[in-house]
Amino acid sequence: MLLAIDVGNTHSVFGLWTGFEWKPVYRFSTPNLGTEDEIFARLKSLEDADFQLSKITKLAIASVNPMVDGDLERLGTECLKVPVVHLRSKREGVMPVLYEPADAVGADRIANALGALALYAPPMIIVDFGTATTFDCIDAQGAYMGGAILPGPDTLMDSLTSKTAKLPRVPLETPERAIGRSTKESLQSGLVIGYSGSISHILTSILLEMPGARCLCTGGLAPAIQKLVPEIGEYFPNLTLDGMRIWIEKVNQ
Repeated sequence: MLLAIDVGNTHSVFGLWTGFEWKPVYRFSTPNLGTEDEIFARLKSLEDADFQLSKITKLAIASVNPMVDGDLERLGTECLKVPVVHLRSKREGVMPVLYEPADAVGADRIANALGALALYAPPMIIVDFGTATTFDCIDAQGAYMGGAILPGPDTLMDSLTSKTAKLPRVPLETPERAIGRSTKESLQSGLVIGYSGSISHILTSILLEMPGARCLCTGGLAPAIQKLVPEIGEYFPNLTLDGMRIWIEKVNQ
């Protein structure tokens, strides 16, 4: 079985591909992953009928955080004793990349594109809500064009609360009204309603250059924003993992 790890700056998603579904899928804090032995011990403690480390035959890693790459490499080679594949955006035979330079595209963004292409015909736009919110654009020929990047809603909240004395962190939930009657509601109005407006405006601008493109989304923070952005269609929580699996199959690794 394939164990795929999508490493973000804030969270890392571990998914086990059973042959027809991702089960289980775990989400861990990237800064707190620890050493390969600590990660292995954590995974060992989660073993059950669905998740057994002895069944893993390959480890795939798509990482935007080089600080943890060595620990994850050793997790595969020394602890799990399986082949390890690092997904790189410049890898030939994966998909055409029009971005310059091609290797500047995060592996997770290429994985998102591959996962989307397995679902629908292009052109498409994928919005991935994470530490950064990324917009990945695929042209009608199935090539990765580029997109846009802006701080994610959690990142904006961290910046705001760390630079102010009295503003607390609040849940990223849609408030009942735009005019907040409390600090919590006021922050939610700006961080959720306001942020959704930013997403909608960027998508409107992109769609002027990609008329008729389908838009879908993924990422842990997507559910809080998606319902307020009419341009976004379906939500696929495991889109990046799906793209990683397809990537491995395309290059026969």
